[in-house]
Amino acid sequence: MAGNIIELKNITRRFEDDGSIAVKDFNLSVGRGEFVTFLGPSGCGKTTTLRMIAGFDTPTEGEILLNGKDITVLPPNKRPINTVFQRYALFPHMNIFENIAFGLKLKKLPREEVIKKVKHVLDLVDLEGFEERSVSTLSGGQQQRIAIARALVNEPEILLLDEPLGALDLKMRKEMQIELKAMHQQLGITFIYVTHDQEEALTMSDKIVVMNRGTIQQIGTPEDIYNEPKNAFVADFIGESNIFKGIMTGKLKVRFCGGEFECMDDVDEGTLVDVVVRPEDVILSAPGDGVVKGTVTAVTFKGMHYEITVESGKYEMVIVSTKAQKVGDEVGMSLDPDGIHIMIAEDHITRFEASVTADYKLDYNGKTINCDLLSVIPGSRMKDGVLTDSSGQAIDTDKIKINVSIQPGDIEMSDDVEAGLTHGRIINLIYKGDHYCYVIRTAHGHDLIVDDEYLWNMGDQVGLILPEDKMSFALKK
Repeated sequence: MAGNIIELKNITRRFEDDGSIAVKDFNLSVGRGEFVTFLGPSGCGKTTTLRMIAGFDTPTEGEILLNGKDITVLPPNKRPINTVFQRYALFPHMNIFENIAFGLKLKKLPREEVIKKVKHVLDLVDLEGFEERSVSTLSGGQQQRIAIARALVNEPEILLLDEPLGALDLKMRKEMQIELKAMHQQLGITFIYVTHDQEEALTMSDKIVVMNRGTIQQIGTPEDIYNEPKNAFVADFIGESNIFKGIMTGKLKVRFCGGEFECMDDVDEGTLVDVVVRPEDVILSAPGDGVVKGTVTAVTFKGMHYEITVESGKYEMVIVSTKAQKVGDEVGMSLDPDGIHIMIAEDHITRFEASVTADYKLDYNGKTINCDLLSVIPGSRMKDGVLTDSSGQAIDTDKIKINVSIQPGDIEMSDDVEAGLTHGRIINLIYKGDHYCYVIRTAHGHDLIVDDEYLWNMGDQVGLILPEDKMSFALKK
C-alpha cells in the first residue's frame, strides 16, 4: 500500500521548566516502507522528535498522524511502533528466547505461536539456534541484533532506531550498517533512524532529514544532501567541505579564494554567495597552470589517498589526492564547473531587543548600552531632561523597545565570560577558508553568530564584546 504512513505537522516541543525549545515547527511526511534518517549534532532535537513519534513525549504544538489518524496523545502501547535504543535494555536474568518473547507473552499469545514468531525473527537477524543462550555470553553486535529481534517480533508498522550502533566498535558498526539496510529491504517496513554519524546516514537512508538547533535544515536523498547542500551548515556537516565567501562576477562566473572560476549555478552578478568545494574535486597542477596557486602546509596519508592542506594568501583549502605532495611545495589549483556549488549567502546579522532605562540608556539583560534615542525615535526631543514626542508629551519609555543589530565580524570573543555585553557557549562552528563562523548560545537562550579568525573549541564558554560604535539601532514597531 503506497502513500505516507506517518506525518508530523508543525511540531514544536517546548520545555516548561526553562522555556527552551527542543524542536521547532517540524514538518515531515514519511512514506510507507521508507528508510528515513534524522541526522544532526548532539542537542539538535532528533531524539526528542523520535520520542514524540513513539509516544514517550508529547508535542507542545502540532499533530502527528499515523495512516491519516491523529495519534498525538495516543500512549506508546497503543501505537504499532517499536523502538530500539543505543542501550539495548535486555533482561540479564532471561535467556534469548525469553527476552524476545517478552512482549508476545504480555499479549497472551499461544505458546506455539510465540515459538514460531521467535524462531522467525532469530532467523531474520542471523542468530538462529541462540534461544537458550544467556545475554551475558553475547557480543555487542549480537546483543544489538537481539534488541532488534525483540522489536520486530511484535510486527510493528514502524521501527524506530535511536543511535543503535553507537556502542559498537568501528568494524562492527560498518557491518551492522549493511545488515540493517538488508533487513529493511527484506522486511519492507518503515525505519526511522537517529544518528549523528554522516557515513551511517549516507550509507543506509532513502531520505535524510538534516537537523540543527531544533529545526530542519534540509530533506533529501543522500545524493541530494551531499551534492546540493542548501546552506553552509549542511555542507559542513555532511562530509568534508571547503567553504568560502564569494561574489558572482558575471554569468556563471564566481570569484572566491583569490581567483575567478566558471560554475554551473546561474546567480545574478554582484550576489554575495557561499561557495562549497569538496576536497576530492580540487585539481592540483603546476603553479602556473592553476587558477590560483598556493603553498602546501600539511600532508596526511589516509591509506587510499593523501589529505593535503594548501595555503593561498589568507585562504586555506583542503584537497584529497592520490598523488603525494611535500610540505613547502608550490602548487596550482583549478576546479571544473561541476565541482563548485553556489549558495546564496545567509543573513547572519546578530539582532536582539533592548529596553529603555529611566536615564534613557538601553538595557540588555542587566547590561547597559549607550544609544542616541533622539536619532532612533522619530520626532522625539529632550525637554527639561525628559524625553518627549513632537507635541511635547513625555514618552512612556516602559512601552518602548529598541531593536539592536551588529555584523558577526564586529563581535569580539573573549575567554573572560564577564568581559562583554553577554556570554555563552559555542554550539557550532564552520571554517570558511579565512575565518571561523561560530554559533554562540547565550545564557539567556539566544543564538548569536560570530565571525572570528581564531579557532575556539566546541563547548567553550566565551564572553561576547559588542562595540557600541558598530551597533545599529531601530525603534521596534
